[in-house]
Amino acid sequence: MIKTDVVIVGAGPVGLFAVHQLGIKGLKSEVIDNLDKAGGQCIELYPDKPIYDIAGIPECTGEELTQNLLEQIKPFNTNFHFNERVQEIKSENNTWIVKTSKDKVFSSPNIIIAGGVGSFEPRKLSVKNAEKYEGKNIFYSVSNKEKFKDKKISIFGGGDSALDWTLELSKISNVTLIHRRDKFRGAPHTLNEIKKLEKDGKVSIKTQYQLSSIEGDNSIKSINIKDDKGKEIAIETDYILSFFGLIMKLGPITDWGLNMDNKTIKVNTENFETNKKGIFAIGDICTYPGKLKLILSGFHEGALASVECFKRARPNEKYRFEFTTSSKDIQARLGVKTK
Repeated sequence: MIKTDVVIVGAGPVGLFAVHQLGIKGLKSEVIDNLDKAGGQCIELYPDKPIYDIAGIPECTGEELTQNLLEQIKPFNTNFHFNERVQEIKSENNTWIVKTSKDKVFSSPNIIIAGGVGSFEPRKLSVKNAEKYEGKNIFYSVSNKEKFKDKKISIFGGGDSALDWTLELSKISNVTLIHRRDKFRGAPHTLNEIKKLEKDGKVSIKTQYQLSSIEGDNSIKSINIKDDKGKEIAIETDYILSFFGLIMKLGPITDWGLNMDNKTIKVNTENFETNKKGIFAIGDICTYPGKLKLILSGFHEGALASVECFKRARPNEKYRFEFTTSSKDIQARLGVKTK
């Protein structure tokens, strides 16, 4: 069993800033996320799109914001548990026992739910045998592009992820981009660059086609795609990359007895605690009168929730608010050398 001051469910920007706010108060947190990396929506949905409403930062991308937040919390040596979902929680003696999908068990007086509008899961291919190749020849994200070097890649999708990876992998691979419509949703500039590559014979684009079958034994040998008129094409393929977006699911959270309101969780605005003592909700997952679904709002919510978390984790200590600019203790936790 892993004992900690706070279990944070969700490693998006709001969850990462909560780590910071807890850390400067001397609290240890463990972070659980259903995705394979930190960043949440910012990384999965718009890593390269500019964000304009972070205080003090005129413009940054989702990727840059995530990396900055990870850099900010480095001093706290936080443990992340990726590709895991919280399956069960139960209360024992004013402490929450949290069990994950990988059978890890945590003990903590506090749980902060910072899971956006639920946990994110890739929208998977539904053709026969697809599951057999997942994680081997079929992928829904790219963690190491070198894996695909000098291979035949079939990329499915019409959004930014599909276009961005088509452009990037075309530098090292033989890429076919397949989309069920003529029109793409991604950035026009990226699409124009891909069309230039198509003219040069470096990329193949197939529109109004969908995956109909996969051929192969232990690994994929080829795929068949079909258009609306029944015309079918076979394409030699080593790997399939599918970018059909994410499915947002609340999952087991709906069974925790929380005060739900249209797939969000009602909280108070004093400390963003739910109707369950010691369970807090911050970011897009929470609701209250006047709620704005902005990252900066989530930062504020996390800061206030961290105060109540301190009181529950350190019941025999008096909470004393201090500015980071003047507190030697806080600066020491951040690794700042003081005179």
